[in-house]
Amino acid sequence: MGQPTPARPAADWWRSGVIYQVYVRSFADGDGDGTGDLAGVRAKLPYLAELGVDALWFTPWYLSPMKDGGYDVADYRAIDPSFGTLAEAEKLIAEARELGIRTIVDVVPNHVSDQHPWFRAALHGGPERELFHFRPGRGEHGELPPNDWRSEFGGPAWTRLPDGDWYLHLFAPEQPDLNWAHPAVRQEHEEILRFWFERGVAGVRIDSAALLVKDPQLPDFTEGRDPHPYVDRDELHDVYRSWRAVADEYGGVFVGEVWLPDTERFARYLRPDELHTAFNFSFMTCPWDAARLRASIDTTLAEHAPIGAPATWVLCNHDVTRTVTRYGRAEDTGFDFAAKVFGTPTDLALGTRRARAAALLSMALPGAVYVYQGEELGLPEADIPLDRIEDPMHARSGGVDPGRDGCRVPLPWVEDEPYAGFGGEPWLPQPAGWSAYAADRQAGDPGSMLALYREAIRLRGVFGDGALTWLPVGDGVLAFSRGGASVVVNLSDAAVDLPPHTEVLLGSGPLGSDGRLPVDVAVWLRRS
Repeated sequence: MGQPTPARPAADWWRSGVIYQVYVRSFADGDGDGTGDLAGVRAKLPYLAELGVDALWFTPWYLSPMKDGGYDVADYRAIDPSFGTLAEAEKLIAEARELGIRTIVDVVPNHVSDQHPWFRAALHGGPERELFHFRPGRGEHGELPPNDWRSEFGGPAWTRLPDGDWYLHLFAPEQPDLNWAHPAVRQEHEEILRFWFERGVAGVRIDSAALLVKDPQLPDFTEGRDPHPYVDRDELHDVYRSWRAVADEYGGVFVGEVWLPDTERFARYLRPDELHTAFNFSFMTCPWDAARLRASIDTTLAEHAPIGAPATWVLCNHDVTRTVTRYGRAEDTGFDFAAKVFGTPTDLALGTRRARAAALLSMALPGAVYVYQGEELGLPEADIPLDRIEDPMHARSGGVDPGRDGCRVPLPWVEDEPYAGFGGEPWLPQPAGWSAYAADRQAGDPGSMLALYREAIRLRGVFGDGALTWLPVGDGVLAFSRGGASVVVNLSDAAVDLPPHTEVLLGSGPLGSDGRLPVDVAVWLRRS
């Protein structure tokens, strides 16, 4: 086997690091109440260190009514009591750093909780109304919303109050949108950034990063309208230039959640005085198809090259169908954020084989890799009983969309313990057989998904910082070289020959008895 990955320079760790996403509520329960917490994460830091990750990205752990999984924040300077305390968060940040693991926190600048002090004051008619988007309704008696905008979760993006006014919420009604034209909103968020940088976090992930600024006229939405009334407004870049100045004071980094089909517009967020990185969603949403994956890789690298920003690669997160399930569908056409359906037939053996190959593909690409908790265990999407679904997407869709809870089921840690060692009875039910994926069981199995992830993270430094060069191979096969190694992924319908090499470093599955690469298998090779 190859040599361990060399240590990355501290200053640019984020350019090639492996970042592990922690959805705290479902990671590990330290106090036995059925909800994951900071005590649970602290207890699992040795596991994360052994996995080899460079940083942990925490989804919101702040005080919240949890109407949208914590993305409805009531106070950025307090930890939600179900997770722990601010003092515990500070200990977690420090303990992780001692193990060489950095911390990235989540901010949700588009909106706050309806329990936030600003919004509660606004409901009583205070000057805080200027911090949100309150408008009179249309129609003879103001009974119609101020415009025709729709919520990302379904239904109107407006809710009417007893006093007759309406307020804007691009997500759930419990998440009122902030008015980013108001200087107090900008000042508050810059102070929030400083608050967490001063507590030792290395970076900040920005939720819905392209949605903050709205056209002040709040016009009706017209398909193809340019500029869009609330997506990717030019004024937004001034906000992120100000944020970058704050981050630079502390040596912090940003990663933005930027969903934009226009690659040129996307790249603007990554200019040297704005965000450091942004999520690459085209790769995550691709089906298991060699031509489309190659096109996504080429486009991603091309859009990042002129500005010198690193690409990011991710297969799954807390909002999308788990990789094993998506790749195991009979007709994998990729994933649409709002298009989950009930009862889609899935071949988990096929999905697992492809997910293993996809892991090696993603970790061989130039840039940073994000791993959602449980992907290293090969967890499938879970079917949640209707009466246990909490995701507001389900209710807002009229029960058509099952929502995102299926990828948020609490993790299995110990095969022979109740609730697979998660802690107390989980807030979301674990499916039958969940313990078969337990981390302790996989830790002793060299052929497990966990073993594959550990070895891939350990060895990925063999690719160095070299540029990607595609290798000539047949249709349905992806093959490229970087640094001192090559990767080959067989997405065709027949086994293929390997290119010249001196050593097989790692494979997602065994080679055939004839030395050829089987279907849906990936391999890392030391170049000859």
